[in-house]
Amino acid sequence: MTDPLSWPLILWKMALAFGPVWLALLLTFALSLSFRRHLGLYGRLFASPAGVIGFSLVMFWVWTALLADLIVTFDPLAQLSGMKNALPGTPVKNPAAGAFPWYILGGDGLARDVFSRMVAGAREVLKIAPAATVFAFLIGITLGLPAGYIGGRLDTALSFLANLVLAFPVILLFYLLVTPEIVQTGIPQRFAAVLFLFPILFFCLLFYSRFHMQPARRNLLLGLTLLTGFWIWSGLALNKDPLGIFALSPNMLNVFVSVVFVNAPGVFRITRGLAMDISARDYVAAAQTRGEGRWYIMLWEILPNLRGPLIVDFCLRIGYTTILLGTLGFFGLGVSPESPDWGSTINAGSKILSFMPHMALVPAIALMSLVLGLNLLADGLREESLKD
Repeated sequence: MTDPLSWPLILWKMALAFGPVWLALLLTFALSLSFRRHLGLYGRLFASPAGVIGFSLVMFWVWTALLADLIVTFDPLAQLSGMKNALPGTPVKNPAAGAFPWYILGGDGLARDVFSRMVAGAREVLKIAPAATVFAFLIGITLGLPAGYIGGRLDTALSFLANLVLAFPVILLFYLLVTPEIVQTGIPQRFAAVLFLFPILFFCLLFYSRFHMQPARRNLLLGLTLLTGFWIWSGLALNKDPLGIFALSPNMLNVFVSVVFVNAPGVFRITRGLAMDISARDYVAAAQTRGEGRWYIMLWEILPNLRGPLIVDFCLRIGYTTILLGTLGFFGLGVSPESPDWGSTINAGSKILSFMPHMALVPAIALMSLVLGLNLLADGLREESLKD
């Protein structure tokens, strides 16, 4: 029988398992540093120590999520006999030929490998948080630009709706949107059908305002946007993608909609405030003098000058979303019971924390490191964006 691993060997085995991630990180840094002078704000990020550390932590988990199938030592859902609540480095009893000999970070209460579930959990988190935050930003920007630039009754109405959502405690609102009773009413599905139309509207306005004097290019871009947009919309919002490429399980849809709904008002407020400030700049007045349309000015004159604050807020908001997803998983909401997401794993491990701390500490440290990386990355981006 294989001997148990000591902690130095456990760390060494983990480092070897993450081999594909180290290689991907090395390649990422090599390419980024080689072309940093041509990469704008991203290239200047490498001049900030906080930004480099944050970028390294974030990209570590991004590559872990993308390469999870090459890293895991066992199926995250597989239960092996005799491995319930196993300590880190415990040898697998009666391993099959070719199977990994140890549970590197021990086993959980259902005899599943904690290390493999931590790795698979990164994919669960990064499958929702960035994409949902992008949707929230597209909605917030689409509504925030006209509110800040046009103002008047439109601004009053949109600001009232945003303040109405922001008046609720975020955790409570997030909690309510994914409870089974609310899900059974079909409200999340209706929200999805409406909210997921905004990205289509955003890109249609973007291309129309830029190429409205070039009918051929305008019509081509609008046609591709509508075709691709409604294809994705039918899969995500209605679960009726004819090709079956874009689809979300009911649990994932509820979480996705909740993240978008909770984050969009905050993005709206930031965009509105920045748009109101920039609307008085000389280059906006010059565009008005040229006779440019409102949406051209908003999307092609004002929006590019909001990129610094919005990019920083995007990184911070992904961190907040990651914490919210972990909170939902901890309470067993919005995710399937067998999901390896970090929140669910922390919840399962917290019940035996006093004598088996590894089950909860491993995903907790993973969650902490990802959020820390996003915060440091935001600090680095803020520092460099202020130099523009």
